[in-house]
Amino acid sequence: MAKHYLPENLPNHIQHYIDGKFVDSVSEATFDVLDPVSNTNYATAAAGQAEDIDLAVAAARNAFRNGPWPKMKPRERARILNRIADAVESQENRLAELETFDTGLPITQAKGQALRAAENFRFFADLIVAQFDNAMKVPGAQINYVNRKPIGVAGLITPWNTPFMLESWKLAPALATGNTVVLKPAEFTPLSASLWAQIFKDAGLPDGVFNLVNGLGEEAGDALVKHPDVPLISFTGETTTGQTIFRNAAANLKGLSMELGGKSPCVIFADADLDAAIDSALFGVFSLNGERCTAGSRILVERAIYDEFCERYAARAKNIVVGDPHDPKTQVGALVHPEHYAKVASYVEIGKGEGRLLAGGGRPEGLETGNYIAPTVFADVKPEARIFQEEIFGPVVAITPFENDDEALALANGVKYGLAAYIWTQDLTRAHNFAQNVEAGMVWLNSHNVRDLRTPFGGVKASGLGHEGGYRSIDFYTDQQAVHITLGTVHTPKFGA
Repeated sequence: MAKHYLPENLPNHIQHYIDGKFVDSVSEATFDVLDPVSNTNYATAAAGQAEDIDLAVAAARNAFRNGPWPKMKPRERARILNRIADAVESQENRLAELETFDTGLPITQAKGQALRAAENFRFFADLIVAQFDNAMKVPGAQINYVNRKPIGVAGLITPWNTPFMLESWKLAPALATGNTVVLKPAEFTPLSASLWAQIFKDAGLPDGVFNLVNGLGEEAGDALVKHPDVPLISFTGETTTGQTIFRNAAANLKGLSMELGGKSPCVIFADADLDAAIDSALFGVFSLNGERCTAGSRILVERAIYDEFCERYAARAKNIVVGDPHDPKTQVGALVHPEHYAKVASYVEIGKGEGRLLAGGGRPEGLETGNYIAPTVFADVKPEARIFQEEIFGPVVAITPFENDDEALALANGVKYGLAAYIWTQDLTRAHNFAQNVEAGMVWLNSHNVRDLRTPFGGVKASGLGHEGGYRSIDFYTDQQAVHITLGTVHTPKFGA
């Protein structure tokens, strides 16, 4: 049985943060928060309702209209963002410890998330200082220039996988561009989100610029999406929730950025560097407990190397260390919540009727409690199988053979999702042609999932709407206002003269 580790100074109650103060729900409603190793409740959290969202939005709207934040010079905002980054870095160990406790992510993987969160703030601090806008001139006749303006209150709805880091993806550009925000973190993992409030206050962020409302998606999240004073919604999460948000945002014609689910292919050709491809294909689906939107959860392997690949891949998967998330040796920890565990376990059972089980297949020996699933590998999976088509979001992978490039492309594109794709081949021409023809917002060639913060992040088809990252985030969180000036004589038709 996994040892149950408890971080020091755990809160037993998690509150909202509205207009610079920690508060409970107006109704005093709460929900229970559990840790995924013991599946026991360690805290209650304030459960936000429409009236709590109203208060948070009112605070954010007042800070936007009457506060200093939107009017600050970019350098002044950048200084505060850099202080936030310093604070996140200085708390790396504490953040990682709480994130691991709350999510079940292995501690070694949680540590990297804190540093990445800090880097997001540094990156956007640099970007807003370097930002310049276009001027278009017709000498002697006209000049046109672009004014970038923050839009207002941004509603940010974040998921439970790597929550702190994914919150930073949205918070950093939204704040950098001068907006104010209301953050609704995932109800499964509210612990690390509660740390932002003190970090921001200590860094000098004015009250009301950052507001946090905990709660269920169908209550707090729904109220935020429908609020008439929230012109922007950035959402990361599951596709069917994204469709609901899309419908509910339509009445107010809100700006939407949605990073949704994935069922990404990892395509391995016979000429690939097989050692490197195996390393990447294992990491791509079993890191972060398989709870990652960009997971390469469908591995497509050219027939000539298929049997060797399956054998070597399964042998490695059986060796993956599953256990206590706080143990540095652990590679796969506990899934986030019993509800999610039940979903993943049901797909494992479905897979037993759809493919040849090569590794895993259920709960690992010796881990009778907690949300543990052994890394599970199915081979010979047909493209119509549910485990090929549907996002599982856990340590479960489907392997399928292909005969040629055309079949590989058809298999890669044969699902409703289109977030990421991983391609392994030494043939340069094939690599670039395949990358351009695969239906994915992001492609990694002979690489695992590493991303430069300047590049766009987003998917196509059922995997998303719009892009964030780099200047795409600046575009999303600002209005671009064109200003036109005539230089010289104005020639206007003289109606009615």
